[in-house]
Amino acid sequence: MKLKYIIGSLVITASVCTFAQNKLLTIQDAVWKGRTTLAPKRLANLGFVPGSNQFYYTEGNVIKTGDHLTGKTTDALNLTTLNASLKAGNQDTLKALSAISFSDKNTLQFSNGKSEFKYDLNSKTLSPKAADKALENENAEKSPDGKLTAYTRDNNLYISAEDGTEKTVSKDGSYTLVYGKSVHREEFGISKGTFWSPKSHYLAFYRMDQSDVTDYPVIDWSKYPAQNKNIKYPMAGNKSHYVTVGIYDVATNSSIYLKTEGPKDQYLTNIAWSPDEKFIYIAVLNREQNHYKLNEYDRTTGNFVRTILEEQDEKYTEPLNEMVFVKNNPTQFIWQSRKDGYSHLYLYDISGKLLKQLTKGNWEVKAQNGFDAKGERFFFHANEQSPVNQDFYSVTLKTGEVKRLTYGNGFHTAILNENGESFIDNFTSVNIPREYNIIQTASKKAVNIFKAENPVKDYQLGTWKLFTLKNKEGIDLYARLFKPVNFDSTKKYPVLVYLYNGPHSQMVTNSWMAGGELWYQYMAQKGFIVFTLDGRGTSYRGKAFEQATFRQLGQKEMEDQLAGVDYLKTLPYVDAARIGVHGWSFGGFMTTSLMTHYPGTYKVAVAGGPVIDWSYYEIMYTERYMDTPQENKEGYEKTNLLNRVDKLKGRLLMIHGAQDDVVVWQHSMMYAKKAVDKGVQIDYYMYPGHFHNVLGKDRAHLMEKICNYFIEHL
Repeated sequence: MKLKYIIGSLVITASVCTFAQNKLLTIQDAVWKGRTTLAPKRLANLGFVPGSNQFYYTEGNVIKTGDHLTGKTTDALNLTTLNASLKAGNQDTLKALSAISFSDKNTLQFSNGKSEFKYDLNSKTLSPKAADKALENENAEKSPDGKLTAYTRDNNLYISAEDGTEKTVSKDGSYTLVYGKSVHREEFGISKGTFWSPKSHYLAFYRMDQSDVTDYPVIDWSKYPAQNKNIKYPMAGNKSHYVTVGIYDVATNSSIYLKTEGPKDQYLTNIAWSPDEKFIYIAVLNREQNHYKLNEYDRTTGNFVRTILEEQDEKYTEPLNEMVFVKNNPTQFIWQSRKDGYSHLYLYDISGKLLKQLTKGNWEVKAQNGFDAKGERFFFHANEQSPVNQDFYSVTLKTGEVKRLTYGNGFHTAILNENGESFIDNFTSVNIPREYNIIQTASKKAVNIFKAENPVKDYQLGTWKLFTLKNKEGIDLYARLFKPVNFDSTKKYPVLVYLYNGPHSQMVTNSWMAGGELWYQYMAQKGFIVFTLDGRGTSYRGKAFEQATFRQLGQKEMEDQLAGVDYLKTLPYVDAARIGVHGWSFGGFMTTSLMTHYPGTYKVAVAGGPVIDWSYYEIMYTERYMDTPQENKEGYEKTNLLNRVDKLKGRLLMIHGAQDDVVVWQHSMMYAKKAVDKGVQIDYYMYPGHFHNVLGKDRAHLMEKICNYFIEHL
C-alpha cells in the first residue's frame, strides 16, 4: 500500500527579514560562536536570593537584584567597586563577574581563583578565606551543612573538614576497586558516587569491584613512544562490575556495607535517605533490567528491612529518579514511573501503599523541581501541551489538581524559588530567541525581565519550520526543515539529513530554530536543505514509542527515517538524487545502517563515532535495548553492520576519536578492515586526543570536514 504523507496541524515557520542581512557565516562562526555570541543571550548567574523574594543576575560588570512581583531591578554592586575592595585587601582582582552568588540576602560569595570571599552589601566589607582545596579533588561534594567535603583520590574516598583535616574512608582503592565514583556507566540517572545524609552525619558511597571486567586498551598517541592506558570496559554479554553501597559514620570514623542480597552484577540505583537518617533506600534492578525493587535498609546495621514497591516490564524498566519525601511529611514520598505507559508521578506512603497517581495522560513528566513551603504543592516540568513543548506545572498533593504555570506555545525552563511562591521562566520557541519572565505560582501573574534579540539578525539565513508527518503506521513524527538562503521554489536543492534517533534523545523541539544548530544555516548558505526527524525510539513520547525498537535497534528507526525521505521526495524543490545523511554515535550507527540497508537512498554520508557491532558496546545500555548476544543472537546479527559492508552504495566518510572510551575506536576500525576485505571503498578520518566527541578548538575542524564532504560530493 502506498504511504500517504499527511502534514500535521503543527506547522511553525519563521520567516526572515532580508533588511541589513548581508553577512555570511563562516564555519568558525557557526561552531565557535553558535553557542556563545551568536546564540540567544542568557542572563548570567541567574537565581533567587536566599531568604528573600528577590532574584539576581549579572549583566556585564554589574550585579543586579530585582523584586519578584514587579520585575524592577536595581544595581547591587559593580565590578569596579568589588575590585577596589579586593585591591585594598592586597588580593587579586577579578577580570569579570563570573560564578557570583548570594549566600543570604545581604551577602555575596565568589572566588578570585586563589581565595574565596564574602562581600557584605550593607557594610561594604570583604571577608576572605583560603580556597577550599578539597573541592579541587575528583568527585568533590559538599555536605548539606557545608562543613565537610567528600572526594576521591587515587580511587580511594576521603572526607575533609573546614580546617583541612582529612579522614580516610577507604584504603584499598585501586585500578580494579574504586570508591566514591559513579557506577554502572552512568546509566539509571547515576551521575555521582557519594550521597550525604540530610543532616550531614553520614555519607553513603559506591564501592565498585571491576576485577572481572575486561581490560580495554586506549592509546595516548601524543607520547613518545605512544603509551597504552587500559580502561575497564564491560561489553554486552560479558562479565560486569560488582557494586556495593557503604555508609560512613562521620562521628565514629567507621563504615558498614548494606546487605543488598542478589546477583553480584545487579544494579544499585536511585539512592535516597530518609529525613531522619535512619534508613537508606535503593532501587535494586536486575541485570536483565525488567524487574526492580525499591528496598529499605537499616543505616546502623546495613540489614535489608523491606521492599517498598516493585515494578516489572516484559521488555525493560528503567528507574531514573530517587524517591522524594514529601516536605513536612516523612511518611509519604513521590515516585516517578512509566508503569501506565508514560512517565508520571505517584504518591505513596512509606509502607508502599499507593495513595494517588498525581499526574496522568498521554504525556510525560520530564523533571522534578521540589515543593512549596508547606509541602502542599509539587512542581515539575512536562510536555502535556505537545511532545516538542515543555511547560512548568504544579500538582496539589491533597486533591491531585494539576496546573500549568507557564504561558506561551514553546519550551519553558523554570528556576523555582525556595518557598515555591515564584519562579524564573526561561522561554523560547521556534521564532522567539529567549525571554525571561518572573511568574507567581498562585496567581500565575507574570512580569517580563528580559527579551533577547535575534543574535543572527545581521546574517543571511534560510527559513525554518517545525511540523509533523506520519510514518507507515500512522504515528505522528516531529520534524524540522531549513530551507536554503535565497530559496527559489523552482530550483532543485540537495538535502542533508541530520539525525540521531536513539534512546534518551530529542532533537526536534519547539525552541529557537526548532532546536537546530547554527551550522545548519552555514549549509543553508551553501544551497542545502537541512532536515531532521525524531523517529521511534526517541524520548518523551511514551513507553510504546520508545520500546518499539526493543531487540532490533535501528530497524524501526530506519523505517521512520525513510518516511522522512518519502516526504522530502514529495517536495518539488528537493533533488531526490542528492540526499545525504549525517549523525554521530547512535546517529553514526543510524547513518551507516541506512547506507547499507537501503543502498541508493542516500548518495553521501558521514558517520561519526558509530556503533558497528552492538556486542562491542557496554553492558548497561546495550542489554537494556537488545538483551545479551547469547539471548538475542538473531537481533545482534541483524544489526551488525559488518554483515552489510558489501551493500554500501555511495560515498561514506567515517570519523572517530582515537581516545573514544564510549564507542571504542575498534568499531569503525573493524568496519574499515571489513571494507578492505570486501573491496569496498570508504573514506576515513580520526581525531587523536579526542574521546567520544570532538570538542574545543578542533570542533570547527571537524565540522568543516563534514560540511565540505557534503559540499564536494552532494
